Amino acid sequence: QVQLRESGGRSVQAGDSLRLSCTASGLSSRSNAMGWFRQAPGKDREFVAAITWDGDSTYSADSMKGRFTVSKDNAKNTMYLKMNNLKAEDTAVYYCAAQHYWSRIYHTPAEYYYWGQGTQVTVSS
Repeated sequence: QVQLRESGGRSVQAGDSLRLSCTASGLSSRSNAMGWFRQAPGKDREFVAAITWDGDSTYSADSMKGRFTVSKDNAKNTMYLKMNNLKAEDTAVYYCAAQHYWSRIYHTPAEYYYWGQGTQVTVSS
């Protein structure tokens, strides 16, 4: 059974940095990507960043390039999201996701099959 679990969400001040973690179990394909999405109250779930199975390639939303960095440690079965210079608009529940089958589309929730429960990030200004 595939399970994803996010951790690291907390309340921080604007300008602070934070690192989220996602531990995965049960994933067997090395061709599937993993990604981060976020959802604020009353908003649609939006793409944050994604990474290929071996970490060879990364992708990020245009609005977060230069601030957010996704990485992966396969030895620990963990994906990370390093967030720098956090802003109030970054406040959201952040979700970890994994694809079931390989897809070259990484930026839409529909391309991901497995999801964690989310971790809350609150940024005060």
